[in-house]
Amino acid sequence: MDFKDLSYILAIEEHGNISKAAEALFLTQPSLSRFLQNTESYVGQPLFNRIGNRYVPTYIGERYIAKAKEILNLKKELDQEVGDILKHDSGLLNVGFPAMRGTYMLPCTLPIFHSLYPKVKIQIHESSSSHLNEMILNGSIDLAFYNQPDANQNIETEIISHEEMVLVMSPDNPLCEFAYPMEGCRYPHLDLKHLVEHDQGVIMQNPNQRTRTIVDRLFRQQHITPNIILETSNIRAEAELASRNYGVCFITETHLKHMKLEKPLRYFSVGEPSTPINFVAAYRKNSYLPYHATEYIKIVRDFT
Repeated sequence: MDFKDLSYILAIEEHGNISKAAEALFLTQPSLSRFLQNTESYVGQPLFNRIGNRYVPTYIGERYIAKAKEILNLKKELDQEVGDILKHDSGLLNVGFPAMRGTYMLPCTLPIFHSLYPKVKIQIHESSSSHLNEMILNGSIDLAFYNQPDANQNIETEIISHEEMVLVMSPDNPLCEFAYPMEGCRYPHLDLKHLVEHDQGVIMQNPNQRTRTIVDRLFRQQHITPNIILETSNIRAEAELASRNYGVCFITETHLKHMKLEKPLRYFSVGEPSTPINFVAAYRKNSYLPYHATEYIKIVRDFT
């Protein structure tokens, strides 16, 4: 059993189908089928249940796959560390961003990184914060940048910057008149109870997005059930709709700073008295962080 064999098992698990796995591995289907039969014979138990054309891991298969991922992650870290020791001028870095962050951060940070390390290739993975967490833990990416998640004992975070999540709406929205200055708030404070009292429609991000998690928690803490009129992962669309007085929404300051909208928006602090958020760099705890990852973190920190 070698590293290549482990990667074959993971490919079958990922694709759930021998034909698709063989295609991804540039093998013939009979070759991969024979490999699996020999491996299961060696183990003494089937690693997958065959359900039609689908290959679903058995319990032993799940344990085998989990350990295979650990072993391959350790090999990846070893390769990275050895590469860093030998030279700093080449390599591969896998970085994750939520799509909106990537829109304005990548054009400002990647050219700087490339000018310093022209032989280092960066692969960008855009996804929700929750999926980026999974990718960090399974070793698919080296680090990610997003709003700080709930504590995870297996993920290390470094604070890049502090910002505030704000409630935004059109200046024509009558709720604006209920806002007032409050100590500790960067913007006029608006009590969320007014959203319910005036049956205000709220545009929300999808449940797997970090801002949505924070907003849901905020409503629960204040025992409020919002009138959700739309759910979308498109943050810019949220802002455009709110600027046209189609509901209100919650967006972090940095996103708003990089948006050029046709119509103006009003910003309001919400919470007790506001809702601060840390923007962080995240990576797997107790694992080797490549040299170029630490360098890219520095560039992102300088940008923000």
